[in-house]
Amino acid sequence: MKIAILSRDSKLYSTRQLKEAGEKRGHEMLVIDYLRCYMNITSNRPTVIYQGQQLKGVEAVIPRIGASHTFYGTAVVRQFEMMEVFALNESQAISRSRDKLRCLQILSRKGIGLPVTGFAHSTKDIEGVIELVGGAPLVVKLLEGTQGIGVVLAENYQAATSVIEAFRGLDANILVQEYIKEAKGMDIRCFVVGDKVVASMKRQGKEGEFRSNLHRGGLAEKIRLTPEERSTAVRSAKAMGLRVAGVDILRSNHGPVVMEVNSSPGLEGIEKATHVDVSGKIIEYIEKNAGPNKNRDRIKH
Repeated sequence: MKIAILSRDSKLYSTRQLKEAGEKRGHEMLVIDYLRCYMNITSNRPTVIYQGQQLKGVEAVIPRIGASHTFYGTAVVRQFEMMEVFALNESQAISRSRDKLRCLQILSRKGIGLPVTGFAHSTKDIEGVIELVGGAPLVVKLLEGTQGIGVVLAENYQAATSVIEAFRGLDANILVQEYIKEAKGMDIRCFVVGDKVVASMKRQGKEGEFRSNLHRGGLAEKIRLTPEERSTAVRSAKAMGLRVAGVDILRSNHGPVVMEVNSSPGLEGIEKATHVDVSGKIIEYIEKNAGPNKNRDRIKH
């Protein structure tokens, strides 16, 4: 099978591992910088051109789309979909998950546990939003933030007011969420492939840091999920329409709550912490689900 990994950097751990996993199983693996692709958009013969050559014979694509390039990256994925190529995660699902507000609204509609969350535009409504989430301490998040950037813990009412006013002064869209104190700076990353959690790890924030992201210095180790946590992760990925997802969960006093659903979860942390060949499981999933007839059934314009 000819599989294209849509990635800006062939040296990234996730890209390398996916390429090696596919080659070990006898597939032809291409690494394509999606920002260097251009497209011929026609009704009868859509094409993708890369380095002056039309990409032909690709049977599946693995999107590794960076958050800052979501618009163009998903356009490239959508073009492959129009060519009846199997996309591991489809363009619509990637766009849906990248919009944090939309993501939470969809999860809420599906009855999935979430932290109490508020969203408002005007700084005149700060007091009401703070009360909505149960008061301080609370967490303020930029909608466009990634890897823990743009996430602030406001420990008292005055700090919360100042942070919200500052973000709104920059005309930034923000979410205000209850602080799950009992999590103690620890969250769980569940790696979902298809309808299964194939690996899970707990991430503990470093001393004095409530954010558990590995990019922020957090530590990771393998963890055993409860049946409810496993079910929550799979349901969350399914609600977003993602075949592969990293679902981040906190253990709260009222059960697991979902913080985020990531459409391009990194492989390095989860593979090293759990010693699970997640890359290989992704390739196996593509083998079972990609193919000319199957692709035609799934196509979405």
